[in-house]
Amino acid sequence: MKKMLPKTYNHRKEVLSEIVTVTSLYKHLEPVMDRFVFNDGTVKKLISLVGTVAVLYQGNIYNIPLCLWLEESYPRTPPVCYVKPTKEMMIIPSRHVNSNGQILLPYLDEWRHTQCDLHGLIQVIMAVFGETPPLCMRPGLGAETQRISQTGSTRDNSHITLQREDGVPFQGNNETNC
Repeated sequence: MKKMLPKTYNHRKEVLSEIVTVTSLYKHLEPVMDRFVFNDGTVKKLISLVGTVAVLYQGNIYNIPLCLWLEESYPRTPPVCYVKPTKEMMIIPSRHVNSNGQILLPYLDEWRHTQCDLHGLIQVIMAVFGETPPLCMRPGLGAETQRISQTGSTRDNSHITLQREDGVPFQGNNETNC
């Protein structure tokens, strides 16, 4: 892991420590080096945590796919966070997630490196998404796609899709499929 993190990160020890802590607590998150494109078109190679976190919603557990990007100034600046829907899912925009999947939370807006960390962020994400889910299954899924979603496997196994123990597609209050 130490070799994976570029020397351009200003606070490498802190970043590595937090990544180790979070990946030991959340087994479905893993560090990945990839290109991040900023709004101004600038591209940088950054580390991210990619995978799923389990969210309890209305008595059922759903695996929400996430990507948490850590800029070189992390932990002095907050991560840039996204939900990453699989092709069977779609984003439900809300005050906590925009239509691009970016996660918008007061915890991120009020980030203080001495008081905030990745573990705390993930706990907040799990609590918020337990109240307002960010994703749902696409309407009109075929039988094969629904079966794949219910078993939690995909062809490329890159993400675990939303699952319910009763096999019913994910739905929010008073919604059909979204």
